[in-house]
Parts: sequence; C-alpha cells; structure tokens
Amino acid sequence: MRRSDAVLFTSREETDHENRTVQLIHRAGIARQLGSGLYALAPVGQRVRAKVIARVECEMDAIGGQQVTLPSLNGDDIWRQSGRWESFEGEMLTVESRDGKSLCLAPSHEEGIVSLVDGAVRSYDDLPLLLYQVTKKYRDDHARNGLVRTKEFTMKDAYSLHTSRESLAEWYDRVREAYARIFEEFDLDFAVTAAENEVMGGSGSAEFHALVETGSERVRYCRADGCRFGVTDDSPRGSLSAGDSCPDCGNDLAAGNGIELGHVFKLGTRYSEAMGLTVDAPDGTEQAVVMGSYGIGIERLVQALVAQHADGDGCRWPDGVAPFEVAIVPLSYEGDVREAADRLYEACDPDETLLFDDAGQHIGERFAESDLLGVPWKVVLGNHFSATGEVELESRDGETRYVAVDEVADIVG
Repeated sequence: MRRSDAVLFTSREETDHENRTVQLIHRAGIARQLGSGLYALAPVGQRVRAKVIARVECEMDAIGGQQVTLPSLNGDDIWRQSGRWESFEGEMLTVESRDGKSLCLAPSHEEGIVSLVDGAVRSYDDLPLLLYQVTKKYRDDHARNGLVRTKEFTMKDAYSLHTSRESLAEWYDRVREAYARIFEEFDLDFAVTAAENEVMGGSGSAEFHALVETGSERVRYCRADGCRFGVTDDSPRGSLSAGDSCPDCGNDLAAGNGIELGHVFKLGTRYSEAMGLTVDAPDGTEQAVVMGSYGIGIERLVQALVAQHADGDGCRWPDGVAPFEVAIVPLSYEGDVREAADRLYEACDPDETLLFDDAGQHIGERFAESDLLGVPWKVVLGNHFSATGEVELESRDGETRYVAVDEVADIVG
C-alpha cells in the first residue's frame, strides 16, 4: 500500500489512557475508543486482527475443527431452557422485538450450538464433533484496560460433543494443547491456571494468562522453562504466593499481572440434559451428549502481543502478524530513487508493503512511523543507494546490511 493512499490513525502525541499498552494501541492506530467499553479497529488493527484470526483458525482446523456461524441475537427461550437467562442477567444485554419477544445479544453460545446440532446429530456414530466460530460476543461488563474488558468483543469459541466423559477428556486435552501451541507460535509468555466454571457450569476448566505488567489479573506463576503452572486469586490453589514451590516442578513461584487470553471448560451434560440434546446409543437407548467449550479472546490477544513485544519506539510483532511486512523508505521520492522504490514495491507484494511515497512526510517521520507500526523490515533508499546502487535493509531489531535491489524480495519474503 502506498502511504499516500493509506488511512493510518498513527499519532506522535501521548494519550491519557490508563496504561502505556493502551496508549500505544491508540498511538499506533490499532484502535480508537468510541465510548465506554466500545472500540473500533482502524485499518492497521483490522490487518493485525485478520492475521491473528487466520493463525487461530489454522490451528483449529488442524485438530479437526469445523467452522460454523451462530447468530449473536438469541431468543430468550433457549436461554431459559438452559437455565442461564437469570444467572447471566447481570451482564446480559437484552432487547425486545417489535412483537414483544425478549432477545439477548449472546455473551456465549453454548445454547446456540445445542440448538444448531439438535436433530442433525442423532447417533453415537456422529460423535465426537468439534465445531467453532469467530464472532462477536456482548457483555455488559465494567469496561477497563483497553481491549481487555469491553462490552463488544471478538471470540473464537469452540464446542466439542461426545458420547462419553473419556472422549471429552481426550478432546479437552487436544484443544488445550492447541491453545498452548497458538500462544507459543505468537511468542507469548503465558501461564495455565486452574479455574472455576462459575456461570458456565460443568466439572472443570483452565485459563491461559499472558504475563504482562499492564494485565488486569494477579497471577502467581512458575518461572521454570517449559512449566506453565499458574494460579490466580480465583483458582482452587489461589492461596499460593510468590516464593512458594511450584506444585508441578518444585521451582519457586513468581508474582505478576496477566491478561486472560483463553478458557477451556469441561461442561459434561450440563446443557444437553437441560435442553434435551441426546443421541442414540449402541444399545438403542438415548443418552445425553457430553460437551466441552473453549474460547480465545481475539482483541485481548492483540493487546497482549502489544504489551509483551513493544519497545520504546513502538510495536513489535511475532512473525506474520505485523500490519505490513516491509516499509520502503526513500530519502526523496523522485528520479532514480523513485524508480527503484516502485520496482521494490511491486517485487515485495504491494498488499504487505508500505511505500512511503507521500511528499508531505520528511525522512524522520517515515522512520518513526514504520517503527511505531512495528514493520519488521525497512528498505532505505538514501545516500548509500545513490552512491552504490545498494539499499540499506534494516530489521525492526536494528540489524542493518546493504544488498542489491533485486535481492530484497527474497530476503524479506
């Protein structure tokens, strides 16, 4: 994309938002706050979000997930049938239709998935099954900490259906391991904490917390390599403190803040029994379907990436997540420099390249904006190019080398 065409909401000015991570999210043009708990993603944020979702979807597909779409607007009938209409009332956003029917904006979709498969999944031969979606959720929560706690948010939620608790345990572990791989691929430092099921119901659950100074949750976690043990104040072992021995490996626990990124639940038959979801068993009888539920907060994940990877110059991103992969920065966009910059732009995939062609920006602004956005590579066409024909190729980490124009696309691709 040419900088002259790009709509970037970047700013050099500091903001008065609650912490430095939220401030950077606004300065880098990732998101803008439209009201309490209401955020709009700007073009840069949308590009990052789409790449994060693609990575998550790839992992869900790899473990056998099939994607669906459930409506965010739900009738009260299925929520009353499950027994959650009253228990979720404090955070549920409700409306009334023109014919007087009570509706809600779904805070989660256990009821929706049961309604989807009821009558279509009939036999034990149809199970196990893992269905997932990436969609909006709505909760009238107390807004805080930028994208972490909002009233409208994007969730990747998945639901597994089984004929036995043994099958549920196998798939619960499969999804839990997939979540760990996702967060490891994003190069996140995280802990896995046992958790209460609370309003979700069921027999057990675990949370994934990214360890960040600007997180909203207090976490005690193990610092040993490969050990992901952690607890929060709400965990069954919530009395553990920093300095106590890790129950998994024996190393000392540390204390810090975290952002809850994901949650996995063993629901058992809590929803199937309430809503009458059964399948035919091998002996001809009907049995209640055993269920699991699994969620990842997408915008929370984006904020955790900013929090853990940013430096004093702006955002930094794990591989494949930056809004643009290459920034072409000419000292002046004219003559031979312009011709070389245009040639590089076409060679490096214009959709993933930001070409600083706007004459209104001086060279310092171009460098600063590239770093603020977290673009992994800068291709600088300056005095060295004019003298030698080689461009200066600089990584976001500050490593610099000089290469021929025709070599750039292979290096950064």
